[in-house]
Amino acid sequence: MKFISWNIDSLNAALTSDSDRAALSRQVLSTIAGEDPDVIAIQETKLSAAGPNKKQDAALKGFFPGYQVEWVSSQPPARKGYAGTMVLFREGMEAKTTAPRIGAPDTMDYEGRILTVDFGDYYFVNVYTPNAGSELKRLADRQIWDKLYADYLASLDSKKPVIACGDFNCAYEEIDLAHPENNHFSAGFTDEEREGFSNLLSRGFVDTFRLLHGDLPSVYSWWAQRIRTSKINNSGWRIDYFLVSDRIKERVTRSEMLDSGPRQDHTPLVLEIR
Repeated sequence: MKFISWNIDSLNAALTSDSDRAALSRQVLSTIAGEDPDVIAIQETKLSAAGPNKKQDAALKGFFPGYQVEWVSSQPPARKGYAGTMVLFREGMEAKTTAPRIGAPDTMDYEGRILTVDFGDYYFVNVYTPNAGSELKRLADRQIWDKLYADYLASLDSKKPVIACGDFNCAYEEIDLAHPENNHFSAGFTDEEREGFSNLLSRGFVDTFRLLHGDLPSVYSWWAQRIRTSKINNSGWRIDYFLVSDRIKERVTRSEMLDSGPRQDHTPLVLEIR
């Protein structure tokens, strides 16, 4: 089985815009299609509460014919066109999809941040974790989210194995970003967020990239758009992950980043399990 995860930062922009960035995004979609994955997880779709419109749906099917599409979007009282997640899987796969609410604070439960697919033998969970925000304004709520999300994954894991992926908005260790010395009080690398991620792993999950690659340095999944040379200089962060239940970790054969070319922001991840 092959799985791919990508924070697309606006599905509509990637599919329908004429901008240079959209063209780069479509190149990434072509790269993903070329991998011929069984399941694709997309974060930060930024779709309306009604989901993909006809134009978006047609464009998406142009890249991924033969896939069933499931989604959850931001709904009131959350902001319109905010966050959102999507899962695509091959038609014919037996699946039951849910968009759970975990009791998170503020409007987090209404932002379309979790999409879970029960594939029978295992759960597949796509997550777009809330960012702590500028000046860490949302850090306290983020800490509550982290605990509740860990509880949620553990509850699934008590029934059958879990594959969890997405943008976790946390660089776990100093090796997971280019300049840790300058970022201990930055969103995504605070002690509180790293502690939350550590707690999640301790509940019975493993970071598949580190499982296979050990302390391999300078491999990241995100480069800041606002810094034009961030990707050229590989000044990035690894904040996107594939996690699996400890009891199936021996089945992981591949976990790595896909090349997204010159496009800055997130790059896709790929996971293969035998």
